[in-house]
Amino acid sequence: MHPTLLIGLDGATFTVLDPLMQTGVMPFLKEFVANGVRAGLTSTAHPLTPPAWTTVMTGRTPGHHGVFDFIWAEERGSEHYFTLYNFRDIRVETIWSMVSRQQGKVCTLNFPMMSPPPEVNGYVVPGFTSWRHLRRHVHPRSLYDRMKALPGFDAKELAWDFDLEKKAETGVAPEEYEAWVDFHMKREEQWFQVTADLMRNDPSHLTSVLFDGPDKLMHMGYRFVDPKCLPAKPSEFDQRIRERCLAYFRGLDSVIRKLVELAGVDARVIMVSDHGFGPSKLVFRVNAWLEQNGYLVWRDLSGLDAKDRAAAEKVAERHFVLLEWDKTTAYARSATSNGIYIRVAREPGQSGVPADQYLAFRQKLIDKLLAVEHPHTGEKIVKQVLVKEESFPGPNNQHAADLTLVMRDHSFISVRNRSPVVIERDHIEGTHYPEGIFLAGGPGIRRGLRADPLPIVDVAPCVLYSLGLPIPSDLEGAVPESVFEPSLLDERPVVVGEPTHAPAGAAG
Repeated sequence: MHPTLLIGLDGATFTVLDPLMQTGVMPFLKEFVANGVRAGLTSTAHPLTPPAWTTVMTGRTPGHHGVFDFIWAEERGSEHYFTLYNFRDIRVETIWSMVSRQQGKVCTLNFPMMSPPPEVNGYVVPGFTSWRHLRRHVHPRSLYDRMKALPGFDAKELAWDFDLEKKAETGVAPEEYEAWVDFHMKREEQWFQVTADLMRNDPSHLTSVLFDGPDKLMHMGYRFVDPKCLPAKPSEFDQRIRERCLAYFRGLDSVIRKLVELAGVDARVIMVSDHGFGPSKLVFRVNAWLEQNGYLVWRDLSGLDAKDRAAAEKVAERHFVLLEWDKTTAYARSATSNGIYIRVAREPGQSGVPADQYLAFRQKLIDKLLAVEHPHTGEKIVKQVLVKEESFPGPNNQHAADLTLVMRDHSFISVRNRSPVVIERDHIEGTHYPEGIFLAGGPGIRRGLRADPLPIVDVAPCVLYSLGLPIPSDLEGAVPESVFEPSLLDERPVVVGEPTHAPAGAAG
């Protein structure tokens, strides 16, 4: 197999990277782009980290692989239960398994949904796993002690910290901006050290590592890294935080350079992001709007004592669970999904919308959503409403949100029980945009090509072709042949092979 290095840059966008390359902040990336292929990469229908990275790992869209959000929920009578997605929720085979069963060796580091880890031929250190539980969720188990022996290893810096991740969702306080950037600089260095050790001492055919710092920085500080968002006269604070962010990207450029050098001149290198990034100021409190329009009723908490009521109200402010379900027909489950779920009465006597009225009910709700206006400008704030059968086709379509909102500025919705239902922040925050990045370089890769945007489902077949493997017949993507030199394609034409296998079992 031809050695291949896959580098994930969560949330990376040319809107930010191009100025950084042009101004000398990321010189290695500039050189890499000049000597290889660059293209936009169109994300999943809703550009969100878990479904998008799972599409990268599988070559399948969310309706097929089954991952739609950070959390999944189910209704059991009058109660709702929700938990994080994990590896067992991926309903199709991953590229790590496809390579392993064809006698290839893989190394996958910090990719989401990889816990509990699959029993691949190689190494797995999952993302989205608390540092407290990391030892039990690496494969093989002996890998943790090997990591722990590395100079400067710190599991708290390496792994997922759920308390810190809440800040990415709810907002980092300005006085913590510098510490937030510094933490992610240290975190990327931790992942580099683990990757470098494995590449030097036990190399794989496919080495894959995900750096998620770009996403975390741009949620907090997009206005500091996109030159178009800087004020005409930046304050001392603006300049200080921008310089700290630029230092992060310099460090990331250095890490990428060292990994490419470790891979060697014979390796092919592919870099991708799960989605792009851009500015946002809108906040649409969807559950509050649904309540105002008669679709949702919050649970009456007046019967609780003061302490319990305060605790419940705190939960109700951020989550969807404290609803009167028998009086609720539509609700938003999470801010990240931008999704509205319609409760359908499947049997007589159940609460919800009668099944035969579902389409009419849904269309009326869509029309109302598309008519929501900015309170000051009168502009429509919802750009598009996606319906699940069109945007998430596949055998797992029933788990998708009935409606997915595309906001005018691509902002995430809010599920909080607050008024007014539409506000505008006083400063720009970063949000996910639909187009990420694709970069490729190395032997057999065309040089200096700016290609047309690729769909994210093409990443998995591209990686498999780079390795020299057949492309399973049931992948939804295809090998982007424009990326490769015609001589390589003539020498080794794309081969379509047998379908994927059932998902590999978890190791723990």
